[in-house]
Amino acid sequence: MPEEPGQKGNLYSVSVCFLVNDLVKSAEYYRDLFGFSFNRYWGEPPCFVMVQRGGVEFFFSNNGAKGNMRPNHIAFPDFTWDAYVRCHNVDALYQEFKAKGAQITREPEDTLYEMKEFEVKDCNGYILCFAQDVSAAP
Repeated sequence: MPEEPGQKGNLYSVSVCFLVNDLVKSAEYYRDLFGFSFNRYWGEPPCFVMVQRGGVEFFFSNNGAKGNMRPNHIAFPDFTWDAYVRCHNVDALYQEFKAKGAQITREPEDTLYEMKEFEVKDCNGYILCFAQDVSAAP
């Protein structure tokens, strides 16, 4: 049944799943540099973990094989993002990540579509874009 105009609908979250070579390294990187947390690893050796910060989740998976990662910019060089994360205060997030030594690949800038964005590259080569809506900004 289609949703009626004005309804919020049933969807409320999305999680991104990345294939990674080193699951533990990835989870610890997101914890230490990006402020995410996680409760446990699944499998022995670990093959799955969920990291979370606020309403944002990243799932990391590894079936034991190496070389399965495919960041978008490797598959298609003109496209950079692997995840687009909306936030409330992009400047504070940028300062937090920069202070922790995150690899910033694009400094904060206002876009023509009224978002302020910056980009980081994670330890696996995935590009994350963090963005704040500035359309209502004075």
